[in-house]
Amino acid sequence: MHPVGAILAQKGRQIWSVAPGDSMLQAITLMAERGIGALLVMEGAELLGVISERDYARKIILQGRRSAETAVGDVMSRDVVTVSPEATAEQGLQLMTKHFIRHLPVIEEGQVVGVVSIGDLVKAVIEDQQFVIQELERYVSG
Repeated sequence: MHPVGAILAQKGRQIWSVAPGDSMLQAITLMAERGIGALLVMEGAELLGVISERDYARKIILQGRRSAETAVGDVMSRDVVTVSPEATAEQGLQLMTKHFIRHLPVIEEGQVVGVVSIGDLVKAVIEDQQFVIQELERYVSG
């Protein structure tokens, strides 16, 4: 089973973030430039929230707000669900399913060390399942 820490080691520990006072236009522009669906909202090393494309669609566009005039801190999700590097990909997926989220900040010793997406975790689970299938096939045929 892939631990989240191993997934981060493979994909990298790059953290993309914005500050709560940044505009939503800055946030959505950074997401587009980096090809990502969410950003951490941080003040220094402190994790304050998460802002996603979904938040943008629901809290900016559908409410008729202006991206350039709305601060990230006004619309970010504040109840951030996190995961430790020791958690398995399956445990991460369970958290995502339970909380209807697609991105999990990874916290080690109180510090953000990366972010995993639902795609990262699904890929790891599929790899784990393929390995088990191969081992079972070897056992049966061997």
